[in-house]
Amino acid sequence: MSDNRTEPETLRIAYSPCPNDTFVFDAWAHGRIPGAPALDVTFADIDITNGMAERGELDVLKVSYAVLPYVLDEYALLPCGGALGRGCGPLVLTRDAGAPAGLAGRTVAVPGERSTAYLLFRLWAAAEVPGGVGEIVVMPFHEIMPAVRDGKVDAGLVIHEARFTYRNYGLHKLADMGEHWEAVTGLPIPLGAIIARRSLGADTLNRLADAARASVRAAWADPEATRPYVMAHAQEMDPAVADQHIALYVNEFTANLGEEGHAAVRGLLDRAADQGLVPALKPDALAFP
Repeated sequence: MSDNRTEPETLRIAYSPCPNDTFVFDAWAHGRIPGAPALDVTFADIDITNGMAERGELDVLKVSYAVLPYVLDEYALLPCGGALGRGCGPLVLTRDAGAPAGLAGRTVAVPGERSTAYLLFRLWAAAEVPGGVGEIVVMPFHEIMPAVRDGKVDAGLVIHEARFTYRNYGLHKLADMGEHWEAVTGLPIPLGAIIARRSLGADTLNRLADAARASVRAAWADPEATRPYVMAHAQEMDPAVADQHIALYVNEFTANLGEEGHAAVRGLLDRAADQGLVPALKPDALAFP
């Protein structure tokens, strides 16, 4: 499929400074993917990029899968470049060991009300926390573990490298949202998606998908070439933690969502819609381009 729309010389993109995103986009952002459109990169945490997508800002964005029902009229889901996998779900952390039922009526910090982590948490809590949790407090994800440790909140929903570092804060894992999701559905865990403006046209959308896939493969072929970019934006992260982060979140689904990946995305959003947590998707909403 082709069209006559004019492609801009440079596309505006926003993704997080987290190691998985900088690893994936390094080759493309630095002009090492022949024929790929140039990128004007904005770094922002995913709660910020979710808002950008809802306001229709920028051409390409890394967003939470949970925001897709609100933006798919204007943006298309790219079938590559995102984060989806197994054993990589968000965690609920507390100061003291306990059972999920103990969260009833308690205050929980989360990394964004439109985050996939929070959507997975809501599905989990509906099944595991009789009576439901109490107040939800939105915080930048890097502030959540200190807030739990210092008693500012009763529990925290954490993402990213917190899977590897929460013990450093003396915290306990109360529950793993990914384990619950996989046990209930048998599907991998959808986390972050790459979306692009539909008005760019089918030709450009296909070129973007090809560029994202080529950038992932270039990073796998020469991971050391990505290290300067990754570590420059990794917020003083230990290089070993950055490597763990990349190994967990960049996988075969990053190169190609495929049937299983699309089933996971559709499964998450359909379950959430059935519980009234998000608007229902149109039948062809995930079609590309």
